[in-house]
Amino acid sequence: MWDLRDYDSNLALVDEDGRVLSYSFFYEETNRLAKAVGDRCLVFCMCQNSIGSVLGYVSCLNHGIVPVMLSAFLERELLDNLLQAYKPSFIWLPEEQKETFDGFEAIYEAYGYTLLKTGYSIQYPMHDDLALLLTTSGSTGSPKFVRQSYDNILANTKSIVEYLKLNETERPITTLPMNYTYGLSIINTHLYVGATILLTDKTLMQKEFWQFFKEQKATSFGGVPYTYEMLDRLRFYRMDLPSLRTMTQAGGKLTPELHEKFAEYAGENGKNFVVMYGQCEATARMGYLPAGKAVEKKGSMGIAIPGGKFKLIDVDGEDITEPFVTGELVYEGANVTMGYAECGDDLIKGDERNGVLVTGDMAQFDEDGFYYITGRKKRFLKIYGNRVNLDEVDRLIKGKFEIEAACAGIDDHMYIFLKDESLADSVKDYVVSVTKLNPVAFKTVIIDSIPMNDSGKIQYKELEKYYK
Repeated sequence: MWDLRDYDSNLALVDEDGRVLSYSFFYEETNRLAKAVGDRCLVFCMCQNSIGSVLGYVSCLNHGIVPVMLSAFLERELLDNLLQAYKPSFIWLPEEQKETFDGFEAIYEAYGYTLLKTGYSIQYPMHDDLALLLTTSGSTGSPKFVRQSYDNILANTKSIVEYLKLNETERPITTLPMNYTYGLSIINTHLYVGATILLTDKTLMQKEFWQFFKEQKATSFGGVPYTYEMLDRLRFYRMDLPSLRTMTQAGGKLTPELHEKFAEYAGENGKNFVVMYGQCEATARMGYLPAGKAVEKKGSMGIAIPGGKFKLIDVDGEDITEPFVTGELVYEGANVTMGYAECGDDLIKGDERNGVLVTGDMAQFDEDGFYYITGRKKRFLKIYGNRVNLDEVDRLIKGKFEIEAACAGIDDHMYIFLKDESLADSVKDYVVSVTKLNPVAFKTVIIDSIPMNDSGKIQYKELEKYYK
């Protein structure tokens, strides 16, 4: 996947404790770990944004070993369920966690990580093209994984490198978990060009993050909508960050107002703001909005990445050719993944998608061919015969009140979940006014927190208990 020897003298990884790893030494370390693992097999990689975690991932991919990318902070009961479903040969995990695994043998240690041999008697056969397993957003505790091939990862990596114009002078800082498709794509692409990755698990809300950012002269970061909402509250626009070149955004749609704020900031300060669109099922990225169009096309997720192609289809599966007509977004490209796995027996499966992904997102394109996501196909309610886009209502509330809200429900009954009781009536009145529907159909529910996963996406399924 990566020829680390191409950039021997470059620094590959730097962490916040001052540890560094050159590409030449990184290459040697990956060989040592791969030798400890041995033949091609399945390895659970318990991920942090740390040198040990990246070492495990790269060792696997560069030596034909298949990693299952999981959060190091995954609840133990969920992890035990996954162990039973897939029976990996090894677990690569933070060394402080090894004592909690009775009966597994520690056979190798490096950079704060330990390799445990599980000793399972079953080893499921795996397809030759299978490179890694990654959770879909919202399924972190589910046995359902996306099966990504070596060709998928390489195609998407090359495409992202091309449209972001990445080179070895880049110094991205981690803001996303590496077991999340977006966070992993940042590692893939920057290793491919010989850049230096700055590793931290600190959050944007911690001063230590910004100290590390400035000390190491970070050139870029990526974020989901929640990241940019936090930056807006932190008055990011006033920060002195001369080394920053590029900000990327994916993982959901920003409000047009916030999109415009960051696009204008970037334009006025000689930086790039690049909105992107993707899904784990397409390895990582499918679309991007060129930085030069960030203000003009605010609210758009852009055009297809190099090597990819978009189209819209109507309810009958026919192509939509007129602008400003909503249809389901379909993507074609070499980065479309092989399909899903839900148990160990599925690892032998080949490519079930043949380069075509029906995304489940509803979208429109404008007269210039730029695409705009309008919502999820399944995130609609019928209210007294009227079709209401729940994602759009979420965005309208967020734009109007600058709060996090989540709308869900069943036909004829929309529930608006909020944290601030003082806004309950105002928000409900606003939603009634924009939908122009009977107020009886709407109810506000006050909860302590809006449930989100590691990547900041709202977990609507967890809200069902309030209205079932």
